[in-house]
Amino acid sequence: MRPSVIGVLALVSLTCCGQNPAVQVILTDKGLQYGKNVGATWFQERLESVTLPDISGGIRLSVLGTIDYTLTGITVSKCDFPQPSVEFYQDPTGLKTSISGLSVALTGEWMTHFGVIHDGGSFNMAIFTVDVTSVVELGKDPDGHPSVTSVNCDAEVGDVDIEFHGGASWFFQPFVDHFKGRIRGEIESKICPNVEEYIVNMEYHLQAMNVSFDVAEDLTLDLSLTDDPITDSSSLNMGFKGEFYSIRSHSEPPFEAQPFSVSKQQGYMLSMGISEFTLNSASYGYYTDGLFQALVNDSMIPPVSPVRLNTSSMGPYIPQLPKMYPGLLMDLQVYAREVPLFSFQPGAVKLDFQGAMKAFAIQPNGTQTPLFTLNVDSKLGGKVWIADGRLKGSVKMNSFTLTLAASEVGPFKTDAFESLARIGTKIVMGKLNDKLGTGVVLPRMKQVQLVNTVLEVAEGFIAMSSNVQVFPTDWFFI
Repeated sequence: MRPSVIGVLALVSLTCCGQNPAVQVILTDKGLQYGKNVGATWFQERLESVTLPDISGGIRLSVLGTIDYTLTGITVSKCDFPQPSVEFYQDPTGLKTSISGLSVALTGEWMTHFGVIHDGGSFNMAIFTVDVTSVVELGKDPDGHPSVTSVNCDAEVGDVDIEFHGGASWFFQPFVDHFKGRIRGEIESKICPNVEEYIVNMEYHLQAMNVSFDVAEDLTLDLSLTDDPITDSSSLNMGFKGEFYSIRSHSEPPFEAQPFSVSKQQGYMLSMGISEFTLNSASYGYYTDGLFQALVNDSMIPPVSPVRLNTSSMGPYIPQLPKMYPGLLMDLQVYAREVPLFSFQPGAVKLDFQGAMKAFAIQPNGTQTPLFTLNVDSKLGGKVWIADGRLKGSVKMNSFTLTLAASEVGPFKTDAFESLARIGTKIVMGKLNDKLGTGVVLPRMKQVQLVNTVLEVAEGFIAMSSNVQVFPTDWFFI
């Protein structure tokens, strides 16, 4: 039995000690039992294709002397595979897996060496009442990779029966009772080393896992563990860094993840929490890379718009502008003055945006002449939810103001500009809400898909509860 197969669900991917995690994941007992069933089914389906290690030894018979034997090419022909048990273990933090009453029918080839006599044939073997218990400890290494270590393994084989065929099997068969205890001991002695070898192999793969992922050409997401996993009798809790970085600068934001607590929902396999810090770290990464800016020109204005981006069209709003710079096209440089910051409050997501628009006149020779700068301050509120397997949302403008920050063409009032901007904002918001209402399909990993997911916006974080569907592969179980 591979006792740590369930740990794959728990060890979904996962830094530095002493910092608050921005992402928390709780695996409940329901999720653990689901993982156990997936692992047991996968293991049983493949058990009959497994070739077991050779068994060799020598049996000393008082009259004949020592008979050396080798059982080779051992394969499983039938298996009575009882349901294993798995539970969270608290000291140390980890998992305890056990299986009781496993019985296996095996076939293979036998070879004997007695003096100058060599012989061989086939055999059938039945192993009865195999009991295995394994305890593994879950932790993290200094780089935030998850770790798994074998703490204890016990194995016991109840009985073994063998029937030899071919060769001089008629001669050896009467001596089965003399050496089947030795074979039982050989089998029993190999079980835990094989279990521990599997756990070492799993640890090797965990250390090779990525704990940071490029999610776009500009951002990378750090999902290293912030501390060792914690277990109680019914759950496993893991905290991840959950921070986005600019791929170019990889600089830390001037704010930290704040502590929050996710409540486990026993009706679901997983409970998750994502702090507003995670979203704000992405915003900071974009801001430091200068990506919160855009250049708007007249070709980008819809043809049906009565207002064009040129000095003549701006005359009703800035009377002196067409007199000073008649008949010139204009560019608007739009950018964020500060890092746009999200806040999560019960039932709502809010965003404060402090931006600016800097206007230029395009001279016949292509040079840009600065005209004025407007500060844009807005507060947006929105909602997010999950329906029909999609993440959906809506957004509205709670406040919007324009103020004159600087002017190279003299003072002018911004009221008319603000009214015009509000109209444009409503059009943009309408189109955005159409897309948000349609939503996006929840992301799916190669082997794991979230199902029946519910979402709630809480103070400082978004809480999600979900079941999962696993699509096991040989790679998935290492």
